[in-house]
Amino acid sequence: MVDWQDLHHFAVLAQAGSLSAAARALGVDHATIGRRVASLEDALALRLIERLPRRVALTPEGIAIAALASEIAGTVQAIERRARGYAEAPVATVRISAPPAVAARLIAPQVAGFHRAHPGITLVLSGAARIAALDRGEAEIAVRLTRPEDPDLLIRRIGAMRFGLYATPGEATKPPADWTFIGYDSALEHVPQQAWLRSLLAGRPIVFQASDLFGQQEAARAGLGAVVLPRFLGDGDSALVRLPVAGMPPSRDIWLVTYPDLKRSPVIRAALAFLARVIGQGCPVTARADEIGAP
Repeated sequence: MVDWQDLHHFAVLAQAGSLSAAARALGVDHATIGRRVASLEDALALRLIERLPRRVALTPEGIAIAALASEIAGTVQAIERRARGYAEAPVATVRISAPPAVAARLIAPQVAGFHRAHPGITLVLSGAARIAALDRGEAEIAVRLTRPEDPDLLIRRIGAMRFGLYATPGEATKPPADWTFIGYDSALEHVPQQAWLRSLLAGRPIVFQASDLFGQQEAARAGLGAVVLPRFLGDGDSALVRLPVAGMPPSRDIWLVTYPDLKRSPVIRAALAFLARVIGQGCPVTARADEIGAP
């Protein structure tokens, strides 16, 4: 009989493309992946992969089996989600994935209030730039800045992240022609706020780049230059002031994402309501009067 764990390891390997990448995804060593795949090949009497120096390639039979394994994995995960949705235990853990700034500045400061209201629920908050894979069970709930395209997900728009240009008061007194700027590194050139920053340069330099907002914010606080920040970060920083700019700064919708099966659980519903409330307060969908135009 086929061992489900062997099939699961093979499905992850087929998606990851290499033993090392599959090992990282599953939290095991690459030798374990190799043993599991070899065991599956023996059980099926099929050669599923070609072992190359730096990667693996699926055989034609491996491609077909990988497609079926992926379907089985999806079914198993759906069963697990449905079971969690039926569970009504008062003690539970809910894993939440959110962009780092949203996690640190909007969600985390409000967790104490959630804990007082729901002492039996432990929130596990991951502030990560990468998108958590809900279909792999990496989180039960995700907060995202891009609307997911998966039709199986339950998706709700809960806020709008608006941006402004900020600098220290000393930098703000300089003529605009003398401003310097702080931005993302090249890996994030595509995000709307970076594109807007590029439109403001008019030949003026970006003197520092960082992959995260907190690094950019600290550089701006040190007087290095002007930085694009979400309003909930910049307006709350006493060391920075918002600079006047022509035109409307960008905004990004904030989406709350989970699976419909999980929403059956009162624990998940409580966490969803909490996230919608605190993010909606910090980044309301409808712009306030003070968020329109220049300061």
